[in-house]
Amino acid sequence: MNAAPAAPVIDLAHLRGWVGREQVMTQAIDPFPARALAGLLDRATAPGEGDALPLPWHWLYFLDAPARAATGADGHPLRGGFLPPVPLPRRMWAAGRLQVHAPLRIGRIAQKVSTVRSVDLKEGKTGPLVFVTVDHVVSQDGHTCIAEEQNIVYRDAPTAPAPLPPGERAPAAPAWEHALVPDPALLFRFSALTYNGHRIHYDRDYATQVEFYPALVVHGPLLATLLLDLVQREQPGAAINGFSFRAMRPSFDGQPLRVCGTPTATGAELWASDAEGFTGMKASAAFA
Repeated sequence: MNAAPAAPVIDLAHLRGWVGREQVMTQAIDPFPARALAGLLDRATAPGEGDALPLPWHWLYFLDAPARAATGADGHPLRGGFLPPVPLPRRMWAAGRLQVHAPLRIGRIAQKVSTVRSVDLKEGKTGPLVFVTVDHVVSQDGHTCIAEEQNIVYRDAPTAPAPLPPGERAPAAPAWEHALVPDPALLFRFSALTYNGHRIHYDRDYATQVEFYPALVVHGPLLATLLLDLVQREQPGAAINGFSFRAMRPSFDGQPLRVCGTPTATGAELWASDAEGFTGMKASAAFA
């Protein structure tokens, strides 16, 4: 009988040595990524030179581009660069929030300063979880445009297929709703636009045979983008000055997906629901 794989050793003190580490990137907000995402979202028109960049389209910019030799087997950059070398193989962008102070303008230079704020260890139902929080500040002309918090979770890899965790039922009667069936082309295009190499989004054999998902996984940032796109279609005059989201349960290609919302006194409550009616993501938008 084969021995069970040894549990990873997590040296929290070592990982916390990354707290305070900073990364600075400067880039022109080029029109092409915005035009390409507008096409992916089936928008009739795309923003151009001088226009405000919609939210959260800044995720198309300031991207890491590691060499092949610096890329792990899962498609992510190897651990231990800007982010700490957490010895748990599964990594996901689990939640985030952002505050808008001014619009980013297409065609102008912008700067992004990222800082590792915290590294924490918790014990989950399936083993240890490491939470890394990163702060990002995006500015133009010396003025802060977007302040963002990103929550990344690392956990151990599964050794066999397992049922998805119990889900939370999505609200039954949204005021706004858009239905779609994500396909491999949609997921590949979003991976390409965000330079996301994680193979669970485009390599079906890897997703199903190595990470034991039932199909290709819809990106969390894609769900967040679809939710904000719903708000911008339903409330085109609204100025969104805050947004937060939390991933609840994975969604997969080839299965119906609904992005939904309901207006509130200060903005909108948003959610994505899967083919079984479970909530895949919760989010909220605040209006200025």
